[in-house]
Amino acid sequence: MAGRNGRTVRDLRRGNRTAVLQRLYFDGPLSRFELGPATGLSSGSVSNVVAELIADGLVEEAGSVDSDGGRPRILLRVAPGSGHMIGVDVGETRVRIGLFDLTLTELARAERPLTRERYEVEGIVGHIRDGIAEVLAEAGIGPERLLGVGIGVPGIVEDTGDLGAVVHGQTIGWDAVPLEKLLRDGTQLPDDVPYFIDNGARTLGQAEMWFGGGRGARNAVVVLFGSGVGACLVTPEVEHGRAVEWGHLTVRVRGRRCRCGALGCLEAYAGAESLLDRWREQGGDVPEGADEETALTAMLAGAYPAEGREADPVAVAVLEETAEYVGAGLSDLINLFQPERILIGGWAGLQLGTRFLPAVRLHAASYSLRHPAHKVTIDLGRLGPDAVTVGAAILPLADFFAHGGRRAEPAPETPSSLSTAVAERVPH
Repeated sequence: MAGRNGRTVRDLRRGNRTAVLQRLYFDGPLSRFELGPATGLSSGSVSNVVAELIADGLVEEAGSVDSDGGRPRILLRVAPGSGHMIGVDVGETRVRIGLFDLTLTELARAERPLTRERYEVEGIVGHIRDGIAEVLAEAGIGPERLLGVGIGVPGIVEDTGDLGAVVHGQTIGWDAVPLEKLLRDGTQLPDDVPYFIDNGARTLGQAEMWFGGGRGARNAVVVLFGSGVGACLVTPEVEHGRAVEWGHLTVRVRGRRCRCGALGCLEAYAGAESLLDRWREQGGDVPEGADEETALTAMLAGAYPAEGREADPVAVAVLEETAEYVGAGLSDLINLFQPERILIGGWAGLQLGTRFLPAVRLHAASYSLRHPAHKVTIDLGRLGPDAVTVGAAILPLADFFAHGGRRAEPAPETPSSLSTAVAERVPH
């Protein structure tokens, strides 16, 4: 039976379960007494919900604390082994697959390095399938125990209904690739295990907003630097987080050609691939046959050598120019969205940021309007190079919480509605 607002008793129970789970997840362990004001539920509702969650194996006791003049209060927490998620990062140099328990503790990991034909679709699909099987076998977890598989990919992700998630990755040569269908056609997972596919910058943003440098912020931008460049925007107007193709803003008219085919994109100056190309073109000593991560490490070592060694002037000049382009690109985000925080992540962003973050801050301030520039902080992300994988695993976790600790039936929500569910779990 539906009430005046259209919500049924089932909806109310699911909402109550969600409220208790999320508070225990982010703020626990908590007692039943503490859960009342934390969730806004009555003591009777808390007791009923907790009893259900304990019976379902989702919540467990975690010791006790003394109370004022009464019996000790039993503490409760989310049971780590009550659910499992897989997170996949389709990156520039490798595909990384991680298996996590409900508290996002990593239980197993698999990595597949990518070759020169790194974005060949069947190869990527094969890496994901094999990696999923490998981590499940390593941890001894049956596929039926999965809440879902989250995948972060380069490009724009569109939900098409029958084909599921389709990826438009112009910079990697993916034109409407039906990634979800391809995975389902060849996987050994049960049909009811959902896939959640989203842009990699957005999964990075989700991880930082849940557990990293974005926690507590309402206005934030998380940027991803790898071979390419992307960003995730979180504001009160789009608090669920939205991937923006920041790397394809034009920063120089008739400039360098970008991987997307256009001229003068930020990515053509700030992405690791283009940065190394510019170093090479200007006579830099790029290690022959090295992958991008190794080559960038060599470039940074040349620009910032050990004491007693001379710096590579070409590497220094290219990095100084890159810092200005990055700062100018961040100023666009500052002027447009006025965030309170900007976090820099991705494997290249973390390597570069430790060296030229002060210069980036100065350039960002000089290209921005004074008022929003004074309000923003620019820092590195706190979750390291695995943040995209963790953020991908958050997708099925958020859906699980949104359904009160039950997997959605018969089909998962679309990526857009999942985004809202994720946002509602972000602690402020």
